[in-house]
Amino acid sequence: MKNDVHLFSLVKYILPEEILNYFDIIKIEEQSAKELHIYLDERSIIPEGYSTFTLSSKGFHAEALTKDFPIRNRSVMLHVRRRRWLVEQTNKVISRDWNLVAEGTRYTQSFAAFLKGVIGYLPDSKPFP
Repeated sequence: MKNDVHLFSLVKYILPEEILNYFDIIKIEEQSAKELHIYLDERSIIPEGYSTFTLSSKGFHAEALTKDFPIRNRSVMLHVRRRRWLVEQTNKVISRDWNLVAEGTRYTQSFAAFLKGVIGYLPDSKPFP
């Protein structure tokens, strides 16, 4: 149990700050010697522009799986669940518009920019020679 607290504390320094401002770390699993899985749920913070409306949380969208920077030779997978809200006045379901993933990939934007800078392209976007 004590090790879990230390692991959560360490991961806060590794994940992008914008993720930690809006998401809670739910669970961290080492699924093999090569993979670290971090589970994140969006916090219950009213989306911008809706503070004057009555909103009720309607759970989460399906989990999105995103690759992030590897840590000590382990691939890092982020399991992200975005919150859904019901606007009581209109019966419309809304969510925050997140741009956590680089377009056309399953990489976080910062990891995609790093890969593109180092090797010139994203591994998922170009066939191997």
